[in-house]
Amino acid sequence: MGARAVAALMLREMATTYGRSPGGYLWAVLEPAAALALLSFFFSLTFNTPPLGSNFILFYATGYLPFMMYMDVSGKIGVSIRYSKPLLAYPRVTYVDTILSRFVLNCLTHMLVFILIMAGIVFFYDLNVNIRIGAIAQAFSMTALLALGVGSLNCYLASTFPLWERVWGIVNRPLFLISGIFFLIENMGETYRGPLLYNPLVHIASEMRRGFYMTYDARLVSPIYVYAVAIGCLFFGMLLLNRYHRDILNEGA
Repeated sequence: MGARAVAALMLREMATTYGRSPGGYLWAVLEPAAALALLSFFFSLTFNTPPLGSNFILFYATGYLPFMMYMDVSGKIGVSIRYSKPLLAYPRVTYVDTILSRFVLNCLTHMLVFILIMAGIVFFYDLNVNIRIGAIAQAFSMTALLALGVGSLNCYLASTFPLWERVWGIVNRPLFLISGIFFLIENMGETYRGPLLYNPLVHIASEMRRGFYMTYDARLVSPIYVYAVAIGCLFFGMLLLNRYHRDILNEGA
């Protein structure tokens, strides 16, 4: 693993992902901002107030933006070997470099997008928000590590089993509805609350909201559970990649 290789791969991805499209990095901000505006508009037609606080877009942003960070970062890590396969023929570039470069670049991108959008919401609506930096940092930490763990495991599975990417896509479709974007876990009945708490993204959404709502204590959040799931996925993902990455690279060569 070399810092130069990681930096070079990051620059390559910046050029290929954002450099070739009109607007470039601007779309990284505009797309989630437009999605949040639509969510807030439609739900404001149905409900008088959101489940927490009085501002719809702030409530949905605290759940939607961490969710999108997890989905995007884990997805890009999951195809990192395929994306950089030609470069892995060079001895100085390793599969760890490809994973780290995509992880660091996309995490930084989503954190910047989060700051810009949340600052825009606070200033545009003139909200009086007393933030808890520790809770926000913990939510980002849980999101990043979970994305790294799931992405690393999927990197092996998708590279080894061609159908896995399609199966994983089908399994992930309900996540948008059950990851705490639209609800507070404390408001759910006992029948649904227990199963929903097995979803680490529910804990992340609640922790992020604890950072923006002083009256919300997020008593059901378990950072230990989220970190345990993330580290478990990362351990097995890296173990399998370390054992089989040469077979993956030689396949079809």
